[in-house]
Amino acid sequence: MSDLFSGKVALVTGGSAGIGRATALLFARQEARVIVSDVNIDGGHAVVAEIKAFGGDAVFVNCDVSSRENIRALVARTIEVFGRLDCAFNNAGIILDGDTQWDDAAFDKTMAINVTGVMQCMKAEIPEMLKVGGGTIVNTASISGIISSGMPSQPAYTASKHAVIGLTKTAALTYARQNIRVNALCPGVTHTPMVDKVARLGPEIKEKLDNFSPMGRMARAEEIAEAAIWLCSSKSSFVTGHALVVDGGAVIQ
Repeated sequence: MSDLFSGKVALVTGGSAGIGRATALLFARQEARVIVSDVNIDGGHAVVAEIKAFGGDAVFVNCDVSSRENIRALVARTIEVFGRLDCAFNNAGIILDGDTQWDDAAFDKTMAINVTGVMQCMKAEIPEMLKVGGGTIVNTASISGIISSGMPSQPAYTASKHAVIGLTKTAALTYARQNIRVNALCPGVTHTPMVDKVARLGPEIKEKLDNFSPMGRMARAEEIAEAAIWLCSSKSSFVTGHALVVDGGAVIQ
């Protein structure tokens, strides 16, 4: 699969760390030209530097996906730099501490980034994909969009990830005959900076995260990236509207 994305352009939001970083690097290693997007400017530039260090082609674009204007500018910059868009990994997302207290501000911000951000990204991406005859989109959901996370109450995060799966199915049905496939990725507990932040809430929470999977460990970000890349590739050509669970068996417990 080393040249599976040769000549293609891939956009990754939330690309400065964790799953987004791992996926951006993997896209580039498989010869895609990559737009790395995030609000973390230093982290985003660092990922681009990693890609260029092994001969890949990438550009960083600062983008807050809670802003429609930022998203439109992101996609416009993608076309300006690379001339097309073939694959999009709408991965940017947050978990806020206030979510455990059912805080209104935390709920609103979580939905703005995790749900509205995904919807607005697809709205901006799909017209550009149609111009080149089709494309693939993967939206990051979570096993929390399928089952209760088993963690302290996180109403906004859980609701947002259910919504991402719903948006994904709707978009998949809408564009199925226009050669655009849209799928959701549902990671289990994965060793990322965001999960590390949750783990710091207390030793009991960390222990639960470490042992949430029947495999007795967290996923590596690279393992989730492999699934995202597969969904974006021609290897999954008859897969659309699917929520792919990558969780080490957690959901089936």
